[in-house]
Amino acid sequence: MASLDEILKLAAERKASDVHLKAGVVPVVRRHGRMLPLSKQWKPMTSAQLFGFAEQLLKTEAERTKFDHFKEVDLGYGVKGVGRFRVNVFLQRGSIRIVARVISDEVPELDQLGLPPIVEKIANRERGLILVTGVTGSGKSTTLAAMINHINQTKNKHIITIEDPIEFLIRDRRSLISQRELGLDTTNFSAALRAALRQDPDVIFIGEMRDRETVETALIAAATGHLVLSTLHTFDAQETVNRILSTFDSHQQDQVRRQLASTLQAVISQRLAPRKDRKGVIPAVEVMVNNARIREMIETPEKTKHIADAIETSAKATGMQSFDQSLLQLIKKDTIRLKDALKLCNHPDDFYLRYSGIAPTQSDTKVGKPKTTEDLPSFPSFDLEEDDD
Repeated sequence: MASLDEILKLAAERKASDVHLKAGVVPVVRRHGRMLPLSKQWKPMTSAQLFGFAEQLLKTEAERTKFDHFKEVDLGYGVKGVGRFRVNVFLQRGSIRIVARVISDEVPELDQLGLPPIVEKIANRERGLILVTGVTGSGKSTTLAAMINHINQTKNKHIITIEDPIEFLIRDRRSLISQRELGLDTTNFSAALRAALRQDPDVIFIGEMRDRETVETALIAAATGHLVLSTLHTFDAQETVNRILSTFDSHQQDQVRRQLASTLQAVISQRLAPRKDRKGVIPAVEVMVNNARIREMIETPEKTKHIADAIETSAKATGMQSFDQSLLQLIKKDTIRLKDALKLCNHPDDFYLRYSGIAPTQSDTKVGKPKTTEDLPSFPSFDLEEDDD
């Protein structure tokens, strides 16, 4: 069996996004959304091999203590000449399991990611709160790294990042970068964020707003002239606003609504769609930019539910866009397939009616109107030859 570094190197070479290591199974990778064997010629992994990998990954006493206490730990791991990996070591049925996210060793440029042009304008804001949201694996970290790197290359700022773990290593360009990792450089997000306010920052990136204290401090930081960037595991802008509000008790929510309405600059929400040529994925992006209309909807409980409609109806005038509008543009450019768009859009039936107004490609016209729901594939049989050695 190959070493841990060899497994991770091969996964990176095959453009995998994640690596799964489990006793009794050959190493499995996620590639363009599909779960595939890294090599069909390898034998299933043993518990002893995974224990050895875990010892290799848990380098510090603090990491080993955290794993012993919580039975799981997040950490960063680098392979020379390959890049970095975000690794989670955990237990399942008493056995070690390891999942590693492949991180490029190059910080991406905004224009390489297929994002709408307004994202660069958002990154140029001087103050306020910017949120990038989506499910796990939707490209949030990559988009934020590109936004931070854009600021780094174009402005003279002090940028502090608080991450768990550090993913992209960003070198100083025009800005000065301070990257802090939970467990290694600080104890938790809220403590690091409070400390960051005394470290002369211009830009603060918080890896995730996990609790009320972090959200509260982020709103204060944004209100006092800093640019604050962070993530939430929410599907869209409307849910993001509701999630932030739900973090607080009911008697606090009116005040939080006013704070959020005045500090929030934008919410960028992502879902990854497979490319039509099957050569990777491309983000479908909803963008909400705060303006007078959105501000009123955040402040007024009865109007918050209309944020999604406001994004769609004011798209041309403001540069905002909904998921469905983003997906339609990707279909129009012949970048993604209709069947994949229908899985990602918010309202499949309405989406198809809108699609009917776009000249369909030849491949789409052959299949006629697709179903709005399809059975998801069962666990793969791992039989793709392109992923064999």
